[in-house]
Amino acid sequence: MLPDHADKPAILVLTPMPAAPVSAGNRRRLAATCEALTRGGFAIDLAYYAHEDQIYRRFGQHPPTDLAAMERTFRNVFLIEARTVIPLKTRSTAFGIDEWCPDEVGDFVAWYGSAYPETGAVLVNYVFLSRALERVPPGVLTLIDTHDRFAGRQNQYRPFRAEPNFFYTDAAGEAAGLARADVVLAIQAAEAGSFASLTDSRVLLLPPHFPVQKPFAVPERVARIGFLGHGNDPNLFSIGRFIRVWREGWTPDRPELVIAGEICRSLPGVEGPGVRLLGYLDRLEDFYAQADLVVAPMLMGSGLKMKVGEALSFGRPVVGTEIGLEGFEPVEPAHRCRDAEAVKEAVLAVASDADALARLTRASEALFTRYAATALAAEAELIELLRAGRVEHGIPSPRTRGEGRNDKVAEALSPPAGRGEGNPDAASVVIKGGGLALTCETTAKSRPAATPDLGVLVATERRPGHGTAAVYTPQRQRWFARAEASTVGDPPDLGALDVALSPEWVRDRTLPPATRAALARAFARIQADWETEGRIVGSAGDRIEIETLLPGVLVNGTHPAAAFLIAGEGTSELRLERVTPLHRRTIDAYADLTGRLPAPLPVNLSFRAASAPPAGGCLLFLTDDGIGRIVLPEGTA
Repeated sequence: MLPDHADKPAILVLTPMPAAPVSAGNRRRLAATCEALTRGGFAIDLAYYAHEDQIYRRFGQHPPTDLAAMERTFRNVFLIEARTVIPLKTRSTAFGIDEWCPDEVGDFVAWYGSAYPETGAVLVNYVFLSRALERVPPGVLTLIDTHDRFAGRQNQYRPFRAEPNFFYTDAAGEAAGLARADVVLAIQAAEAGSFASLTDSRVLLLPPHFPVQKPFAVPERVARIGFLGHGNDPNLFSIGRFIRVWREGWTPDRPELVIAGEICRSLPGVEGPGVRLLGYLDRLEDFYAQADLVVAPMLMGSGLKMKVGEALSFGRPVVGTEIGLEGFEPVEPAHRCRDAEAVKEAVLAVASDADALARLTRASEALFTRYAATALAAEAELIELLRAGRVEHGIPSPRTRGEGRNDKVAEALSPPAGRGEGNPDAASVVIKGGGLALTCETTAKSRPAATPDLGVLVATERRPGHGTAAVYTPQRQRWFARAEASTVGDPPDLGALDVALSPEWVRDRTLPPATRAALARAFARIQADWETEGRIVGSAGDRIEIETLLPGVLVNGTHPAAAFLIAGEGTSELRLERVTPLHRRTIDAYADLTGRLPAPLPVNLSFRAASAPPAGGCLLFLTDDGIGRIVLPEGTA
């Protein structure tokens, strides 16, 4: 049954991660905050800036995303395309506070403010999106749900000799971001104090509320201990260390460590005696049914560990480090272990002592009871502030709901025109030719990246323009490809589509070579992020050397790439073996079609080809970071 949003004051919630499914800690925080606002009597319009879509794709994955489930939960759902490439590394000591908040986010907020003037508050998730608050109309309450403290966050990585892959800034940057909000929400008390020292904005403590899922009961025995997590760096470093410690001296009479969640994708080869991977589970109940006790052996991280609150809500005793239970105000020694070795010792102690296990269970229940009281009191304070502030005026009048909405709003509630007939929730069309079958599906429903019927997901279209309702509808047009030998003629010409490519095409090569070549032909005129010229400077046997320019970000490090040479009626895939920077630039023609790429650098590209390539043509250079087109004039060899 859909929630009743009628006659409720509205709040816009802007987020860089999907609200469904709730498969990671930041999503659990988002869900908990939205549930608190809903309990307080507010209707929520959710705007998902598809930041995670881009970041996952650049690591060869897809984030679990269910826009249809979000539509069933919130008053309105909007999708903001992530057109700007988000920098994952910086040569500075820290990211600037606005480096992860591109113009398209602020453009949406400005449009939304004009299309939904009755909205009384805007809440952004994460301080790195605070720039969007500058586009909020005057008189609208602004909030930041911080999630974490980011000033100096990179220092946590030093003991692990690793570089962070997520945002971090300095104290001045964080202070500048926090100052943009009327109200700053902190997830735990220590961070609330830190933020209060940085800003004059009002800082409220808002720990997430975890509804009781199952009462506490002392386990009969500890046969399995569990860890559930997302594949972020703090989880990977921490559980990686604990796995090594847990395996030392393990015997079958000791508990088995079971690990579940997206993190399992990043833990290949760890299974063995004492350790088992459960993979991604759709239902949390399925995990907690297999874990008698939950461990939180965290060695780094900020914010509040949602996995701990969730385990307590399912009535499971917890053993963890001080970092793992930060924000829960623990007093039990087993809740304040110094490191992974101490967590192991505490687990073995309760596993072999029924009385100790009972004491741990009672201590975990008392911890959860104290925490829940604090969370509910903090929630009540926030709701009182919102009701007493400038949000109550945001009750939509009958004239601005339903048929009475202005044209922009009515357009936002209508699905985009699909390519084909059928169910408007899943309109699709199939195009065939050249041994290839392409299906474009228009839907808000979540679907795997590959299905027997449609084939492999290869690209997702971006809607043109900005600042209009049609651009922000949560419907998506996704292209799937499969080999179909019975098709005749040339591959279809799809024209100048604006798409984000899938790792299944760029990285994985799951389709047959002939199908991949036909696919490149079909997408030959896709909108590129950069264009340049190239010269074939060497060709012998199955090898080819091309001198050209590349965006600076692609010159160093490892960047998975797929390259297709399209010449005349033929298309062949080249295997990139090496990128060699050159000291001298001999090619001048280069266009950054996004206006945001770093300066190009001269390089030599070494390829391996299945056959001798033609002298000219066009080389499609596809990477996780974007699409390049290199023109090879005839006679350049």
